[in-house]
Parts: sequence; structure tokens; C-alpha cells
Amino acid sequence: MKINIQRKKNISSLLLSKVVLIAVFFFTITQMSAQSESSLGTLKQINAGLLNVGYTEAGPANGNAIILLHGWPYDIHSYNEVVPILVAKGYRVITPYLRGFGTTRFLSDATFRNGQQAALASDIIALMDSLKIKKATIGGFDWGARTAVVMAALWPERLNGLVSVSGYLVVNLEANLKPLSPQAELGWWYQYYFATERGKIGYSQNTYEFNKLIWKIASPIWNFDKATYDQTAQSFNNPDHVAIVIHNYRWRQSLEAGESKYDSLEKRLAERPAIKVPTITIGSDFDGAFADGKAYASKFTGKYEHRILKGIGHNVPQEDPKSFAQAIIDVTK
Repeated sequence: MKINIQRKKNISSLLLSKVVLIAVFFFTITQMSAQSESSLGTLKQINAGLLNVGYTEAGPANGNAIILLHGWPYDIHSYNEVVPILVAKGYRVITPYLRGFGTTRFLSDATFRNGQQAALASDIIALMDSLKIKKATIGGFDWGARTAVVMAALWPERLNGLVSVSGYLVVNLEANLKPLSPQAELGWWYQYYFATERGKIGYSQNTYEFNKLIWKIASPIWNFDKATYDQTAQSFNNPDHVAIVIHNYRWRQSLEAGESKYDSLEKRLAERPAIKVPTITIGSDFDGAFADGKAYASKFTGKYEHRILKGIGHNVPQEDPKSFAQAIIDVTK
């Protein structure tokens, strides 16, 4: 009898522990959902192309579509203050996690973890198809700006307008083989670090601190707090994050190949096609001598405007959300 009583106590304790764990899990999910709904809209998932994409959606379903793309090492929370401004103007705002970030996952374990530009741009076209969005205004910075520009170059019929921080960021592999000035090379130190096995292991082991350092270097005046960084840092726990980041930078240096199915797209991009859709580019302190946009202005042959933000670093949407949101509104009009 004593043994049975003890067994019952053990089973009760085990069940209680499971209940507590389940309660904590659902509380965490509820907190994340509430946080997303308060700023970016509702967090959703949808199968699109090779991915199950995590994205937030806010605003009226029949509003003009806006898709906002984040960069590395950032995530959708760069748009925390941009989205409410756009929703107030009646836009439908979609903010997806790129492959390797947040809740976006590959549908198959067998899929190559590819970080090349054509793959990321194809992801967003697939997302638009899944959401039945024929045309949208696309805005972004860093990887997001590159993805947006590539979309405008390859599928201009899918864009109403484009906002690109740092301008024309299409990667040209041949040009990337040519050395830059010592000062410029210094700025790309992390790309050379990622080219080594030491760098891959180091980034895997120190992702949190590494990316925090990049934030500080890219936006030296921006006084972000721990809570702001931690909100984004959760996105780096994605199981494919390291693989995507490492491949992205190694591919840029021609150290690793892309996938042959993207060869035709990359060939078109290598020709540095002009962007014909209405565009606003943004330069900031991060761009240094290129902040004036003169180096790439000729690549935009449609309606075009360049804006310069002083005292702002690389994460423009989060550092100056009003200016970024206004650019989206203006280019859409």
C-alpha cells in the first residue's frame, strides 16, 4: 500500500510539473503574440516556396500592400514604430522574417541553406504569391534593401514602389573580387572572419555578443537598451541562422557556390540592370562618403528621389521610424 501511495505521489508530481511547463509555454507564446499585436500586428505562418514563413500582418486586408524587409543582424522588430504609422494611413503591412531568422523555417531538411541574393528575393516573391498579393511597395535596409532592389530589378511588375536604405546594393561577384582601399576593407572585417572555419565556429558560439557588437559599430550614436536588442536577438536562435549568414557572406566572396537554379537570375543581376519602378533611396551616416547617393543615382531610371539622414546609423527604420515611414508613404503615392 505504501508503495502504491508513493507511486501516486510521484505521478501527481510529474503531472503537476508537466502542467506548469505547459502553462509557462503558453504564457510565453501569449506574451510574444501580445507584443507583436501591439506593434507589428498579428504573428502568422504560411507555406511559401521552400519555406514556412513567419510574418506579421497589420492594417486592413484591402489596403495597399506594403512589405518591409529586415537585414542582418536585425529582424522584424526594426519596424516596431514604422508599422503603426503606415497602418494609420490605411496600408496593409506585411513584415516577414527572412530565411534563417525568427519563426521562418525550411519545409525540408534536405534543402540547401542558401543565403545568396536571388534566393532571398525569390522567397519574398513566393510569399506574395501565397498571400495573393499581386503588387506591393517594398522597403528595406541591409539584406532587406538588397532583396528589395533585386526584386525590383527582376520582377518590376510586382512592385508599386521601392524604398532602399543605402541604395543600389545588388551583389556583383566579379566586382567583389577586386580589392578596396585599406579603410574600406577594414569595414568588412567580419566578412573575412566568416570566410574561415574559426569564424563559423566563433559566430555559432558567440552569436548574441557578435551581433550586438555589429549593432554598436553600425549605429555608434544610437543608444539602444538591452531590452531592445534582446527582442531582436531571439530571432538568431533560428536553427538555420548560422548556416544562412555564413553562406551569404562566403557566397559574396565567391568562396562558396550558390544553386544552379538561380544562375539565370544571377546572370541578369550581374549586368547591373536599371531600376524602373518609383524609388526613394536613403543615405545615412553609415554610408560615409556614399551617403549623398551620387554613386548609384544613375541606376534608378524611373521616378526617383534620394534622402539623407544625418546622425542616423545603419538601422534606419528603428533609429528614425518617422522618416522611413514617410518615404514609404511618399513613394507609394
